[in-house]
Amino acid sequence: MPFISVIIPTYNRKKLLCRAIDSVMRQTFHDFELIVVDDASEDGTHGLAYFSGENTVVQYIGLPLHRGVAAARNLGVSKSLGTWICFLDSDDEWHKDKLKKQVAWHEAHKELRISQTQEIWIRNSVRVNPPKTHAKIHGIQFKENLERCMITPSSVMMEKRLFLEMGGFNESLPACEDYDLWLRITSAYPVGLLDELLLTRYGGHDDQLSSMVPILDRFRIRGIVDIMNSGKLSQEQNDWAGRQLVKKAEILAGGHKKRGKKDEHEFYQRLARRYRKQGPSSALAAPFI
Repeated sequence: MPFISVIIPTYNRKKLLCRAIDSVMRQTFHDFELIVVDDASEDGTHGLAYFSGENTVVQYIGLPLHRGVAAARNLGVSKSLGTWICFLDSDDEWHKDKLKKQVAWHEAHKELRISQTQEIWIRNSVRVNPPKTHAKIHGIQFKENLERCMITPSSVMMEKRLFLEMGGFNESLPACEDYDLWLRITSAYPVGLLDELLLTRYGGHDDQLSSMVPILDRFRIRGIVDIMNSGKLSQEQNDWAGRQLVKKAEILAGGHKKRGKKDEHEFYQRLARRYRKQGPSSALAAPFI
């Protein structure tokens, strides 16, 4: 049984996928399995040599219909055998000691069920410095993750049991599915930080989900509403979540008003007004998406 299961979801990224797979195969820690979940690509991804019958390390799963990254990751985990899981987006790249160092880090921090690493950002082929607002932190961080997504899927290592306990990724979300999962995890557990650059993230290309799906905050609001309705938050956590909900809903309401979208404008106005009036004790309506 492998110690770690590595899950790579991919969709029409044949060339970038090769770089991601190579970065896993070069790892100095070898007790892993690699599962590539092809979300119905149409670019010949299924024909890559990595997926030949002779390769016993790389498992290829091809979906007949495009279902989205959340479903692809969940399926990969359901087929995995490892005690721990790691995700790697098909446009990112691990440094060769990523698994080795993260496994050793967890051996020294057995109380933590999930961790991430620092990362290098490449945007349009140029290295850039992440803004200070995105600086990663160690430990309790629910409040920080409400503001913005502070955890990078490609840098994460977590217990498979934790992933399953939290219900995995929400497959009804076409984007921000990671934000939604991190809210559920950080509301209950601290997240460790291995303070080393062990991942390179590439951005700026046209097929990035964040650039293809408009108005991402509508899905973040959905995540906030869902966790507030779960009944699992403390009063303080509910207050933090409510303030972020109002902030994001008011911004969306203003944006929809400028674009002349009356129904959406009124919906987000009502959502913000309802929380301000009734507070976190009342269930909130599902967001307009």
